[in-house]
Amino acid sequence: MRSELLSISKIFTENLFRIPDYQRGYSWQERQLQDFWNDLEQLEAEKYHYTGVLTLEDVPVEEYKKWDDDIWIIESRHYMPYYVVDGQQRLTTIIIFIQVLLERITPADLLNYTGREDIRRKFIFESRNKGISRSYLFGYEKDNPSYEFLKTKILLEKSDLHSTAEDTIYTHNLIRAKEFFAEKIKPLSKENLEALYTKVTQKLLFNIYTISAGVDVFVAFETMNNRGKPLSHLELLKNRLIFLSTKFQVEPSEREKLRRVVNDSWKTVYHYLGKNKDRPLSDDNFLRTHFLSYFGPALLVKDADGDVIRHYKYTRNNLYQDYLLDKVFTARRLIPSPDTPVPLTVKSIYEYAQSIKECVQIYYQLSSPHDSRFPDAERIELERLRRLEGCDPTILVALYLKEKNTKVRLSVLQKLERLLFLESMPAYISGIDTPDLVLMAVKLLRNEGKAENLDSELENHLKERIKATKFENVLKEWGKRSGGYYSWHSIKYFMFEYEQELLQKSKAARAKLDWKEFAKELFEKDYETVEHIYPQKATAACWRTTFGHLTVKQRNLLRNSLGNLLPLSKPKNSSLRNVCFDAKVSDPAKQVGYKYGCYSEIEVSMVTDWTPAAIRDRGVRLLEFLERRWSIPLGDKKAKVKALGLDFVR
Repeated sequence: MRSELLSISKIFTENLFRIPDYQRGYSWQERQLQDFWNDLEQLEAEKYHYTGVLTLEDVPVEEYKKWDDDIWIIESRHYMPYYVVDGQQRLTTIIIFIQVLLERITPADLLNYTGREDIRRKFIFESRNKGISRSYLFGYEKDNPSYEFLKTKILLEKSDLHSTAEDTIYTHNLIRAKEFFAEKIKPLSKENLEALYTKVTQKLLFNIYTISAGVDVFVAFETMNNRGKPLSHLELLKNRLIFLSTKFQVEPSEREKLRRVVNDSWKTVYHYLGKNKDRPLSDDNFLRTHFLSYFGPALLVKDADGDVIRHYKYTRNNLYQDYLLDKVFTARRLIPSPDTPVPLTVKSIYEYAQSIKECVQIYYQLSSPHDSRFPDAERIELERLRRLEGCDPTILVALYLKEKNTKVRLSVLQKLERLLFLESMPAYISGIDTPDLVLMAVKLLRNEGKAENLDSELENHLKERIKATKFENVLKEWGKRSGGYYSWHSIKYFMFEYEQELLQKSKAARAKLDWKEFAKELFEKDYETVEHIYPQKATAACWRTTFGHLTVKQRNLLRNSLGNLLPLSKPKNSSLRNVCFDAKVSDPAKQVGYKYGCYSEIEVSMVTDWTPAAIRDRGVRLLEFLERRWSIPLGDKKAKVKALGLDFVR
């Protein structure tokens, strides 16, 4: 290895850098960006900052010969082409930062006596004979989705392709980094910008290592890239599969095709995991789900206690990640031996890559039902499961991989939603074990029964649980808990479902309660979306008049009782919640209050006065909804009042 200490200005002198296909994309987020910015701010003008290691690999001639846009600058201008093995996150960040500086100044401005176009030629691109052919000095390989995104969205260059830049988790990070730095330098003076340009190009020093031909670059990549922001296991797995693809003793065309398939599959994976910008999906959660759906059937064995998944501990402790890298996809399995009787083949890795590609498309649709091709009724149930949370996605993936009958799928989804709702109820005790949904999913994938059997099994389980549960006691204990119904994890889900019923009854087309706004944890903790109608701090005289005759215990029970809780279509400051009921219902001057809110608020606004009896009656009405919506027997009105613990109300 060659080693030396260089600034960015020297690093970009007659060199060309490409991020190879086995590398992950740009993963830095606000914490890493803030650290980088802090380093720049705190760096004194006369000092240097050691930025870290930049590990490079010489690009073989046979590979850079395929770089149609770059061959001229390599062979005629003698630029050295390198793959970036380690340090691409820092290098990418610096290029983004330089681009942001260039966009901040005008074409006529100079940075340290250097014009904008000269800076672009130094760090961004070189033009062939000042024509339209350009060689970008830093970037991704062309078949990487981030290549086109970096070029068009970050560097603001025109696209030569018919297709548009593709979004992934990594491209989202690229644009966020650009927005972060643009905001940071927005108020700065020309003098400050010049100081930053000097720091980033002259004062940040990298230790440069160039890997010699004898070093296995894939192994080096895994080792080196665990020093900064750790690679996810999904990212490590891609690198491992590409590494294995180079080791098969087959025709070169077979190895090249396998490498392309792995790359294409991971492009698809990261496209779908990052497709929802507001709620990107977790690498690890997806990999766990695919592990169970792909390897689970082979790991299902019988023992004295019944069906179990061998290596189940791997899924429970997230050790499945190491299992994939240490047991399944290893170089040891390339050659048959007593320890590896079933070796890896080109076909087995090909099938795995195709499977992960197929799985992520289903996984995304199940996680984002609004953007799926599923029938409307299924989308509604999937949205409900997503709102409830807690449903292991493996059971859903198995259902959609194995069952094409929409009626059967819908029935299973409805039972899963009912099961999760029951389990969300505090103090819920039935004496019946919770079904192992992962085991049920694996059995389905192993073709041990059909989805109809799964549907029947869930139905029988629900019947047993309902029969074994005394719901009157459950609800009564629930109301006595600290915080009562207000502390119920799924209170927002319950209220949202009630709102949907009122919406249907109203026959109106417009929903007035948006789940995304209603359910999110607001940054301002003073603002909430679930209201105590009778306030927690009832200091106003009107509340003392109506509730003052009750004991402290009774008042607290009423405050957190189900009938006293109300969803708000617009978050309200907690300080405004202590006003009298009339003021809560309507403020005509400002057009705010229950009268102008969601259907649940409008329903409450029709009550003349908010009294203990009003809380009791609305609580009974909500329990009637719970009873018919989830088929939970709660008895007559007297039983419901008793279950609420409000039989003291007259």
